[in-house]
Amino acid sequence: MTTTTPNERNRAVIEEFRANAGRVGGSWEGRPLLLLTTTGAKTGHRHTTPLMHHREDGRLFVFASKGGAPASPEWYRNLVADPAVTVEVAGERYEARAVVLEGAERDRVYATQSANFPQFADYQARTERTIPVVELVRQA
Repeated sequence: MTTTTPNERNRAVIEEFRANAGRVGGSWEGRPLLLLTTTGAKTGHRHTTPLMHHREDGRLFVFASKGGAPASPEWYRNLVADPAVTVEVAGERYEARAVVLEGAERDRVYATQSANFPQFADYQARTERTIPVVELVRQA
């Protein structure tokens, strides 16, 4: 039996995403996907992660769900430490600033994502932490 690590799976998704202008198959097929590159808070190395996103009125959001795990994902901790990120979406690559939403706006955007993709409601139900919602604001 062959097993792959999350890093190996992510690497394959990243390669497929870049080779096909943002389209991928498998479990990601038909889902709104982007690549987010952050700078490691501890290492200073750049890390790219495939993430589902939500677009609304020209705004772009990602969700630090980590499948409902008790702790936030590394990419989230990285962007809190350094909010300058790179976004690859729909065949386009640009620099952005990560802004963590709070309060009613966070709740509204997360509820919309949960309505569109019910697994996000499941993720929130699995954890005691409030899953962060991050807006990726394009830089000029």
